[in-house]
Amino acid sequence: MITLDASVVIAHLQPRDAHHHGATAYLREHADQPLLIHSLNLAEVLIGGVKAGRGQELLDDLHAIGLRVADQRVGEPLRLAALRVETGLKLPDCCALDAALTSESTLATFDARLADAARARHLNVGPLSL
Repeated sequence: MITLDASVVIAHLQPRDAHHHGATAYLREHADQPLLIHSLNLAEVLIGGVKAGRGQELLDDLHAIGLRVADQRVGEPLRLAALRVETGLKLPDCCALDAALTSESTLATFDARLADAARARHLNVGPLSL
């Protein structure tokens, strides 16, 4: 199972993104793995689609490739606050980290600080170019 940070999904969707090829290759290589995303990170991804008047279409496309929203677990607000204090990461990054921690999954991200925080918590980090 792989938890995706918004940066990976956005890079995959944007051919001009510097990480597009890496994100697309990673997703293809792990096509047999269940893909999770925190609801806040999914909202980050959907902003571009909503701006273009294609938000629902983008959401449907993401569901079609097997992306599912991570279950919200009891105690999430307190865990997110603790991660924010402990790591200094922005709240969306804490959301991705918490989703990976609670699902015990690999975290895929292009954010070096988020990757470091995940590794410090003994999570595997997707082999993405950081």
